Amino acid sequence: MSFKIKENITWVGKIDWELRKFHGEEYSTHRGSSYNSYLVQDEKTALIDTVWGKFSKEFVQNLEKKISLDKIDIVIANHAESDHSGALPELMSHIPDVPIYCTKNGVNSLKGHYHQDWNFQVVKTGDKLSLGSKDLIFIEAQMLHWPDSMMSYLTKDNILFSNDAFGQHIASELMYNDLVDQAELFQEAIKYYANILTPFSSLVDKKIKEVLALKVAVDMICPSHGVIWRKNPLQIAEKYLQWAGNYAENQITIAYDSMWDGTRRMAEAIAQGITQEDQAVNVKLFNIARSDKNDLITEIFKSKAVLIGSPTINKGILSAVAAILEEMKGLKFMNKKAAAFGCYGWSGESIKIISDKLEESGFRLLNDGIREKWNPDNQAMDNCIFFGKDIALNLND
Repeated sequence: MSFKIKENITWVGKIDWELRKFHGEEYSTHRGSSYNSYLVQDEKTALIDTVWGKFSKEFVQNLEKKISLDKIDIVIANHAESDHSGALPELMSHIPDVPIYCTKNGVNSLKGHYHQDWNFQVVKTGDKLSLGSKDLIFIEAQMLHWPDSMMSYLTKDNILFSNDAFGQHIASELMYNDLVDQAELFQEAIKYYANILTPFSSLVDKKIKEVLALKVAVDMICPSHGVIWRKNPLQIAEKYLQWAGNYAENQITIAYDSMWDGTRRMAEAIAQGITQEDQAVNVKLFNIARSDKNDLITEIFKSKAVLIGSPTINKGILSAVAAILEEMKGLKFMNKKAAAFGCYGWSGESIKIISDKLEESGFRLLNDGIREKWNPDNQAMDNCIFFGKDIALNLND
């Protein structure tokens, strides 16, 4: 499959309808994805990014249907991660001397992946590469989301090839932002940001403002995953600026795991207390062990407060709770509040363990948490309702 974006620009990527896990088993892709590669034909022909290695032979065969490979003058590697660069070994076996333009860190990463000494040409922010009537201008985007990342801007056509920035994991034959389901599009866009780019929010904010300050026309944003932004393309940049700015909706997420339903019942009673006190706040409950972790992380990203619950087991916490706390630590959420809860039978360490982990991860603790012994009785449930009311009352302090 290929299709023209503009008269001289062709999408030559791969739509992956079957993909359900990404980054190994780390990221769920319920709606599949795409690996977007772009062929720009002017006096010189440039190929911008490739596809995941498992599709490399298919990619090269399809590319040959569009252009003789020896007519490709330039390869642009905006990012060395293998979902974008994976087809390079197959491609470069046919055109070994064609220069590959990338950042200095890109050279290190590509060599580390493929152990090839291709004809690397290092570029930095502001460098221009003439294709004839148009130029490609390079913009380094370090840590968005790898050290080697960059974007490429095509003059006259006013297209920003943004690589991982502004992408989403969506498989679609429609391929443009104005054609796909808008709810699905923005669900996947915020999930992508929450799970991948959150730790780099300060850099995201700085880089987008830097690009916008150039005051260049942007008629289209072409990311490396998902749909192309052609209708009001800068709307996704505006969303990124919102998401990068300590983003929170009027939401509280309660996430827990439970052995014999005691901690689950506590979670539901706490939620009841919150909504009794504040009917406007959106309270969502998730059993961590039975929920998709990336969807849960997205809900945590959207929340102004997060309550984490686990019973005590072997003087510790349940493994699903430990895992999500580790995810939360790595994502470096900012300006969010939290508290712990759980039931216990013997020693009851889980509350302190969760509280310490939350505080270590940058969450501001609302209180010391609440724990109830054995299977919580009516008094314990009342305590949890009161705990929820107290959370709602003090959340905005």
